[in-house]
Amino acid sequence: MLLGAVLWVSVLKSGVHATLAGVALAFMIPLEVKKDGKPHHLAESIEQDLHPWVTFMILPLFAFVNAGVDLRGLSLDQLAAPVPLGIMLGLFVGKQAGVFLFSWVAVKFKAAQLPDGSTWRQLYGVAIMTGIGFTMSLFIDSLAFTDDTVYQYADKLAILLGSLFSGVMGYWILHRD
Repeated sequence: MLLGAVLWVSVLKSGVHATLAGVALAFMIPLEVKKDGKPHHLAESIEQDLHPWVTFMILPLFAFVNAGVDLRGLSLDQLAAPVPLGIMLGLFVGKQAGVFLFSWVAVKFKAAQLPDGSTWRQLYGVAIMTGIGFTMSLFIDSLAFTDDTVYQYADKLAILLGSLFSGVMGYWILHRD
């Protein structure tokens, strides 16, 4: 760990992108070591130990920081403006309604069928999950609104909130089934 930290700082200070340090360090991890006389997969063990941290802390934090949302001076009134509200409703209500409605029509007209063992409730849960779409939404937002002072980042926060609502509600629906 110490060697990895020194390598990362050195690469960062050299002006090269610091993710390359992670790639170089990954090549140094032995695939297999002997533990109690038996082969032990060190890389898999490290991956399993880091998985919860990466999934529940590092990736969400990375996404939020790279979304470029500046919360200073942002108020709830700005989130209730027509454009940010439309973005949130489009991600949370529009995407689930569109996906579920078109799936329902396709099944009813025999153009598709529900997978074996699945229910309409599960399909609805998946339809809600389609509202998690902040990557492409942020890209389109950056093309549509090149001046950050127009909505003072309320549009970007609306994308993240719409995605969050979709994820939480979709999980809740699917978890109950």
